[in-house]
Amino acid sequence: MRKPLEMYAVAFGVAALVALVSTARALGQEADSMIVREVSFVTNDGITVYGELYLVDESKASPIILLFHQGGGNARAEYGPLVPRLFEHGFNALTIDQRRGGGQLGGVNRTVEALEGAEYSYCDAYADLEAALRYVIVEGYRGVRIAWGSSYSATLALRLTAAHPEEIHGVLAFSPASGAAMEECRPDAYSAVLSVPALILRPASEMHDEDVQRQLAMFQEQGLATYIADPGVHGSSMLNPERVGASVERNWEVVLAFLETIANR
Repeated sequence: MRKPLEMYAVAFGVAALVALVSTARALGQEADSMIVREVSFVTNDGITVYGELYLVDESKASPIILLFHQGGGNARAEYGPLVPRLFEHGFNALTIDQRRGGGQLGGVNRTVEALEGAEYSYCDAYADLEAALRYVIVEGYRGVRIAWGSSYSATLALRLTAAHPEEIHGVLAFSPASGAAMEECRPDAYSAVLSVPALILRPASEMHDEDVQRQLAMFQEQGLATYIADPGVHGSSMLNPERVGASVERNWEVVLAFLETIANR
């Protein structure tokens, strides 16, 4: 069984992770400026999804991360502060506003706004993730593809990866949700059949919850890599120092080391 990343950190020391990230920075593709494009596409059930492409260059060959936000949120608020760090390491990114979201972290969810009050469940938003993957494939982005989800979308990212093992080469799930609202799309079945590398991340502040403890133990039994962020907060925001209120460099070291193992596979 694969060891959790936290166990690797204990065994080999933080310096080893720092060295991996330093190597990644040295090898990462540099560009004078980030290319940013607003995009939209239509899901199989007719919803128009809005988002942004952040590109290292025009070649479409760099690895691309599909970034999905947490409940109540939107792409720009959650990932605007994080994308520059990914760009620095040579990663393209697609961020989208899923149909289940809002302005909880600031900003506006453009997809929800255009729906004019129509309501959908968290599980319904899976169609938005499918459409995002289809978009990057149709548009010819041929680099390694990585799914990245936050809270409810972390569970949906696991589902997307399990359903598309040939199209997605790795997945990161930050605080994957599994409560009553996710009853129709719980993560258990998807994580059990993953055939590509996966990293599950939780903040230490959530580890007092018995359900979270059981879920993390299940992921570990399934052979998935896990990491407990301390300090950290819910979802991808554990990488944002303003939301954590402390340095998050250790969290970034773990995430970037994992990403580079996928990108260099």
